[in-house]
Amino acid sequence: MLPGVFSAVKKDGTPYFRSNITYQNKHISLGSYKTEQLAHEAYLEASHIISNHSISLEHALFHDKVLPFDKIVTLVNFRDNRVYIKTPIYLQKTYFEYFLSKNKSLKFDIDDLFYYSSHRIQQRGGHLFVSDYGMQYNILSRYGIKSHGVPGKDFIFANEDPNDYRYSNIIIINSYAGVFLQDKNGKVSYLAKIHINGYFNLGTYDTEELAAIAYNKACDLAKASGINKNFQLNYIENLSASEYAKLYTEIALPQKYLTYLSNYVTPE
Repeated sequence: MLPGVFSAVKKDGTPYFRSNITYQNKHISLGSYKTEQLAHEAYLEASHIISNHSISLEHALFHDKVLPFDKIVTLVNFRDNRVYIKTPIYLQKTYFEYFLSKNKSLKFDIDDLFYYSSHRIQQRGGHLFVSDYGMQYNILSRYGIKSHGVPGKDFIFANEDPNDYRYSNIIIINSYAGVFLQDKNGKVSYLAKIHINGYFNLGTYDTEELAAIAYNKACDLAKASGINKNFQLNYIENLSASEYAKLYTEIALPQKYLTYLSNYVTPE
């Protein structure tokens, strides 16, 4: 068997080959391959990368032949920073990069290193999420942004870099579902809206908390009218149950919306 290669057999009896390398007393798996030669080439590439500090991460990523990009990031980071991280993270002085591909990386604060070193980021339909305890969580939730928050509407990147997820770079505009900040000639207000078959305006409020409660009330009334939709309700942390109930009762929703609900017919 060629150096760095071990044979194995799948459950259906199909043979394959695993590639491994040991570096700084750490046994590192380099992946599984169809042929012994490919597994050996992966081992040779890994050996070349970790033994040559002159090879930059960028050079390694764009000149590899066999190794997947995430293994390359792990190897170069281990070589340069002497910290083994199983996810594709490269440590910088004051932050770290998490590589989604060889062409794209995200920047995070060091405070998030422990979390992302054990949680792999996945991308689907423009959303970034991690799996945790069998559930999928949008990474925006770590910033207090609703799961389907829209850049430019619900939050902005201060330096206009959409790949920079450091806390100082993310500015939240709308903290609650169904709430939209309005700034007219320097006067800030909050518009509450609900989407059923199109948007209904629920009124303009002086605070985002009041707008969030108005949205919650509109959702509750919609459900009571037989509208079967998965509305995302808001939780207002800085209000007690009694304070929330008082404001909830006092808020009067537009008659146009109430009329729509009273005439709503549940589809058969």
